[in-house]
Amino acid sequence: MIRELELDWGFVSKYLVKRIGDYIHAAGKDGAIVGLSGGIDSSLVLRLLRETTDNVFVLLMPSESTPKEDIEDSKEMLNVVGNPPHEEINIDDVVSTIVSKTGIRDRLIIGNIKARTRMTLLYAYAQKLNYLVVGTGDKSEILLGYFTKYGDGGVDILPIGDLYKSQVRRLSLYLNLPKRIIEKPSSPALWKGQTAEEELGISYEKADEILYYCFEKFMEPEAVSKLTGVDENTVKRIVKLVKMNEHKRRTPEIFKISERTIGSDWRYPRIWG
Repeated sequence: MIRELELDWGFVSKYLVKRIGDYIHAAGKDGAIVGLSGGIDSSLVLRLLRETTDNVFVLLMPSESTPKEDIEDSKEMLNVVGNPPHEEINIDDVVSTIVSKTGIRDRLIIGNIKARTRMTLLYAYAQKLNYLVVGTGDKSEILLGYFTKYGDGGVDILPIGDLYKSQVRRLSLYLNLPKRIIEKPSSPALWKGQTAEEELGISYEKADEILYYCFEKFMEPEAVSKLTGVDENTVKRIVKLVKMNEHKRRTPEIFKISERTIGSDWRYPRIWG
């Protein structure tokens, strides 16, 4: 990881725990719920939640594409944090019903159905318990759009949403998360054999460098390519992904109707120049 992304991990940990607690209190909720996948992001968020409050509920929501080791790692993580209240629900029946009703066969669409099924379960339990749904997305995934809109992107708060994936690994090391979870290749496991870095075509370590220099230092792709050693076309592809997925990071846009709009040619309203 580049030097600029190194932080005071003790301070970061305390800050996130404080912010989570403040947010739960301000929202008038009694606790927090999180979906645990066995991956590094959800494991880190669970650890932070357990530092924040005793009122944590955990859902494990495996499917036929969930690797056995992910379920094992989830259970190990539960033990690491003191075995909080949790439940395991296999989502295959729900997904199969939707697939059979719609006739969908595309694995990407089915993968998104899985993610949205999990979101529905999390919110059902959250409403039952008066808890907040805590998301597990990190900054790299959010910028790249590597999440399902209204799936794992459908949450109340994103505590690690301003930490790049490489920073998530550093914070996880600081907090002594299980080594196997920290080193495991990231994957949403929406279909068998899926890995994030293979889909992205670049390691998260390099993607984080590109994202940092392009969107925090506002450097041009050519300069970033020279600095990181990554092919310029790959840098441009990463930048394009960020721009293409802007809609996933925003709430739905409301097209405002005003006197200025109505009083002009609707195709070229005056408010647009």
